[in-house]
Amino acid sequence: MNRIKCLIVDDEAIAQRIIEKYLNDLSDYEIVDTCLSALEAMKVLQEKEVDLMFLDIEMPKLKGLAFLKTLKNPPQVIIT
Repeated sequence: MNRIKCLIVDDEAIAQRIIEKYLNDLSDYEIVDTCLSALEAMKVLQEKEVDLMFLDIEMPKLKGLAFLKTLKNPPQVIIT
């Protein structure tokens, strides 16, 4: 069975840890990376396969929704 590959994008480390904890309790999900900014996430999306992205809306420099609009083929997204 294929696990769902997840990327967590949030500028707050505590928010990242909360999402990580929930995902680690679910056997069908695998965290491929965590990012503190949309710019970091852009690089990860180019290098790794991601099925589902947990995306914070309010981040410095590039907001979550603005970042999402820049992606040609975004993964499934859950806004946090």
